[in-house]
Amino acid sequence: MIIVFLKDLILQIIAGILGLWLACEFISGVEITGSSVTLIWAGLILGLMNFFIKPVLNLISLPLRILTLGLFGLVINMALIWAVDIMFSELTISGIIALFWTTAIIWVLSIILPKFLPKKKATVEKL
Repeated sequence: MIIVFLKDLILQIIAGILGLWLACEFISGVEITGSSVTLIWAGLILGLMNFFIKPVLNLISLPLRILTLGLFGLVINMALIWAVDIMFSELTISGIIALFWTTAIIWVLSIILPKFLPKKKATVEKL
């Protein structure tokens, strides 16, 4: 149980770091002026926020997410990335389009990354 918890947490952190790096490389309007350590810290904070805060926000906004057929989840994801942008002055995401594409990259990475991990094989116990 704890191993699954840690695996999910580490995957969220890796998705945050890798997603911010990819956004800085490929999306105009997203740049980081600090060192790579700043990028790692921003990705770490984003991964922690996605792991701990996002489920609470999803639960609170469940009626609104149902009414919008899940599209409000995109607003929650964008708000979390915007909060990281505010926390780190070295990270600059200028405009809603750059914020949207950064969110899309991190969302896709958080879906794809678990696919690369090996599955735990089920064992059958003999009686």
